Amino acid sequence: MFPFRKKPAAASPPPAETAGASFPDAGIAAAAPPPRPETRRRKWARRISRGFAIFSIIFILLVGWLALTAPLSKSLEPIAPPEITLLASDGTPIARMGAIVDKPVDVGKLPRHVTGAFIAIEDRRFYSHWGVDPRSIARAIWANVSGGRSQGGSTITQQLAKFTFLTPKKTLGRKAREALIAFWIEAWLSKDDILDRYLSNAYFGDNTYGLRAASLHYFSRQPEKLTPAQAAMLAGLVQAPSRLAPTKNPDLAAKRMKLVVQAMVDTGYMTQAEAKALRTPRVDVRSRNDLPTGTYFADWALPEARKLSDVGYSRQTIRTTLDARLQGIARRVTANSGVGKAQVALVAMRPNGEVVAMVGGRDYAASPFNRVTQARRQPGSTFKLFVYLAALKDGKEPDDLIDNQPITVGSYQPKNAGGAYSDTITLEDGFASSSNVAAVRLLREVGDDKVIRMARDLGVTSPLARGDPSLALGTSSMTLLELTAAYAAVAANAYPVVPHAFKEEENGWFENLFFGPEHFGSRVHDDIEELLRAAVNRGTGRAARLPQANFGKTGTSQDSRDALFVGYANGLVVGIWVGNDDNSPLHGVVGGGLPARIWRDFMVQANGKRAPAKAPPGRETDPGGPVQQLDVPDIPAIPVADKTSIEVKDGNAVISTEIGGTRVDLRLPVGDRPSETAPPPP
Repeated sequence: MFPFRKKPAAASPPPAETAGASFPDAGIAAAAPPPRPETRRRKWARRISRGFAIFSIIFILLVGWLALTAPLSKSLEPIAPPEITLLASDGTPIARMGAIVDKPVDVGKLPRHVTGAFIAIEDRRFYSHWGVDPRSIARAIWANVSGGRSQGGSTITQQLAKFTFLTPKKTLGRKAREALIAFWIEAWLSKDDILDRYLSNAYFGDNTYGLRAASLHYFSRQPEKLTPAQAAMLAGLVQAPSRLAPTKNPDLAAKRMKLVVQAMVDTGYMTQAEAKALRTPRVDVRSRNDLPTGTYFADWALPEARKLSDVGYSRQTIRTTLDARLQGIARRVTANSGVGKAQVALVAMRPNGEVVAMVGGRDYAASPFNRVTQARRQPGSTFKLFVYLAALKDGKEPDDLIDNQPITVGSYQPKNAGGAYSDTITLEDGFASSSNVAAVRLLREVGDDKVIRMARDLGVTSPLARGDPSLALGTSSMTLLELTAAYAAVAANAYPVVPHAFKEEENGWFENLFFGPEHFGSRVHDDIEELLRAAVNRGTGRAARLPQANFGKTGTSQDSRDALFVGYANGLVVGIWVGNDDNSPLHGVVGGGLPARIWRDFMVQANGKRAPAKAPPGRETDPGGPVQQLDVPDIPAIPVADKTSIEVKDGNAVISTEIGGTRVDLRLPVGDRPSETAPPPP
């Protein structure tokens, strides 16, 4: 039997619509049917959901980025460091630095014509846009393209974002970030909050930031009391504060004010009749008897003053350790020193590190570079203090002998000044005569590790060369300030001494017990003072000798490029440096000569033993440091209350206070001179 086979099914006839059609490629499959509408909708839904997810992630990242880089709290802080007035220890103002700022404004308390002036000229649609105004941008683009008057398209919110969070550099990326931050600010703050922060931080020229400070500066009244004309003038300054400031360009300020007034009419903040009645306001800038904005001492003290001041808008006065009388003496003795074209620097401090006088060069106006705190120069033989201290601490005594014959260490061969050698010399005589060969031998005996450790203990932070025998002769550079502080540590028998410009609280006995300074043993301290006394009384520093106990050391670097004298007496530690900024040799100047004489002149006058010498012609007004009482005829304003100050001006005592938002000055004659309205004496 044969297996059963199924018959193939008969072919179905082609559909009617395809009958008779030819199929040249019979092996190609028929085209896929078009997707159904439901499938298309699902695809679009997936695309939209993915796009939304990506947008959400980007948005979250941008919010996090803004939270880190542009915190809203930053817009509550002044955009420029507020003004600080530094006072001498007796209360005499010596320097004023920083921007003129004042308390923030509250737009809810400002008259309508004040806020209206700024909105009308800066951002007419402020209360209707979301931080960026497309109309303003389009108008600005059209004006710039068509050749019309150049306009800005930034809103008040964008301006707040710009000067609070961004740099002034004009780039497309910065503008994009500005717009993004503006949207963010609008989302988190009310319109009044934004206007508050804008008006409290905007720049108005004359180093003045914020509406309150500008109102007081230009019109001597609080912003709540501004007239429409005054408000319009201030609103006009924001466009170009430095160019439009009425103190510098009153005509331009008046012209700009008229544009603001017309804008206020156009926006309904003022009627045409009111605008016609306005007159250009009179600027009322009260004399602030400005002090220097930079001096050697002030430049050094300012960073620390910023740390001591509160973060905010208030101006502050901070009392320093500077002694006005001693600073005046320092200025005179350096001006009269006869250094020629060389530079001279002086720093005086108490043994606890309180700096009482500082002159960083011959003329601050010509060169603000501070040669006390910034210049690193070779200390010469003044560095021998650390060598001999390390030796004394190691057990040596002033009467111990050391070889004083010529020495060669490798290729280095130090020489004594004048070729003065001997078989041996005591440590005291070697220090007093500043024997170089004795100092190098002492460094080798003690070890440079101990010498460097001693310098570090006394506060020297500059690099010190190890394995170099010339270290004993002061070839490693350092500042005059740290060198003088090291001598102050010896004077105080407490180390390290940190120089400072502001009073510091004294530690209690418990803090001193566990965290207090280190002290030399009584034997070591007595011995080093014996050496320092010998150097002044019968050694290289004889030109600095005083009629009372004095201690010090001379120093002269190679080729007389630096000449120094550092010492202490009468509770003062003083360092003197003379040299050229280009490090060229001094001719005929050594530490025991001119620097020692300057040191003595300062010490004598500081002790009140001699009248100050007259400055040479042409140098009477050279500041050389902070301006003191004798340098100015009037006494600058001294704050005595929150809004009250007193000053002496043109022979009158001027008491300034504030009544009802307006500044009032009361002038009283000073001295025995009768006033013009007083009756004649009987």
